[in-house]
Amino acid sequence: MAPLVFKVHRHEPELIKPAKPTPHEFKLLSDIDDQDGLRVQIPLIHLYNYHPSMQENDPVRVIKQALAETLVFYYPFAGRVRELADSNRKLVVECTGEGVLFVEAVADVRLDQFGDDAVIGPPFPCFDELLFDVAGSSGILDCPLLLIQATLLKCGGIILAVRLNHTISDGGGYLQFWSSLGEIARGAHAPSVLPIWDRHLLNARDPPHVTCVHHEYVDLVDTEEQIPLAEKDHRSFFFGPVEIASLRRCAPPHLHHCSTYELITASFWRCRAISLQPNPNEEMRVICIVNARNKFNPPIPDGYYGNCIAYSAAVARAEDLCKKPLGYALELVKQAKEYVTEEYMRSVADLMVIKGRPWYTMVRTFLVSGVGKVRFDEVDFGWGRAVYAGPAKGHVASFHMGVRNKKGEDGILVTLCLPKLAMQMFVKELDSMLRENPHNAQNKAKMSSAL
Repeated sequence: MAPLVFKVHRHEPELIKPAKPTPHEFKLLSDIDDQDGLRVQIPLIHLYNYHPSMQENDPVRVIKQALAETLVFYYPFAGRVRELADSNRKLVVECTGEGVLFVEAVADVRLDQFGDDAVIGPPFPCFDELLFDVAGSSGILDCPLLLIQATLLKCGGIILAVRLNHTISDGGGYLQFWSSLGEIARGAHAPSVLPIWDRHLLNARDPPHVTCVHHEYVDLVDTEEQIPLAEKDHRSFFFGPVEIASLRRCAPPHLHHCSTYELITASFWRCRAISLQPNPNEEMRVICIVNARNKFNPPIPDGYYGNCIAYSAAVARAEDLCKKPLGYALELVKQAKEYVTEEYMRSVADLMVIKGRPWYTMVRTFLVSGVGKVRFDEVDFGWGRAVYAGPAKGHVASFHMGVRNKKGEDGILVTLCLPKLAMQMFVKELDSMLRENPHNAQNKAKMSSAL
């Protein structure tokens, strides 16, 4: 297939400020928010088909007006992150009201040119055209917390590409903000769930004391050769009910009721290890990014939009992971998720303060974010649900996204990035697992290869 090439005409970037005056104040981020692993910019993308209402109401104008009104409630998004002096690298949001960065654009491409016949999803060709890196905007400190490019397509549809400063929100928090934006775009005067800051709920104890084992923050030496991104293959795999049922039949009977996230994560971890052909005695890790909101007593309040996620790791010898049945990896993934408790989260916050807010390890690590239940695609601005909405790339982490394919079938789209030869082996191993079910000999993972 020929590469997709298109031209984009952009207007000058502008700052969208809150529609009304907002407080000028300093709001501390939590000790979960400001760890090094979250001091990153996350690219997201939302694709919408043409809808007749767009003729009457210019979709770009609708988004800009709704954004200004939503920022009245979420005014920290209109501020800037600072690092406090002499504070062990503590971060704070200065609520300046400066606004979020917005770019309006027009592209000579149709929505149906993205993705394959089965489903639209990452990787997105020419993504840099859909989210222009405005000079001076890509830092974590002293930069806009959101960059949004709204690109109108020649089919009448619209793509909203977003870059989010991860320190202020996780996937659940971003969905809350984005849902509020959709509600106000449809005429609401206020979000149905009002935002709550309360970042003190996830601060370290006084004095801090680490009480749990944290394999995810072990400082490891990376001896592997680093492969340039250009020499890797980035794909998305769609799992509908048939494919999920096939994987479930590969699990032992006592694990048939595991979650879809656990099942796919364990399957990918095992197939990925086989494809990479590591030293049999090497330790291989999978880090499960777990939403911890329901782990607290009393619960984290509805409306909290900060980071409330854990990077819980499972560890296995490469030989065991590759040669033992799927149930071995599945048990480890389940244990890693179950390990996340309120005490574990307190221990992470304490570790951040004691050890200077370190990165989670990525040495021989498979990082998996399960946002399949976070349905970004259901946010409606008056044009119906999105064709696809969620992470735009999967180079660092493997994302699980809830999607609906072109047949109207709901399922999970999973991103993966591997060296090209390893990807070929991975696909062969995964297909072998799916064919193990004698009633499903013809069903394989549907893939959209990198363009």
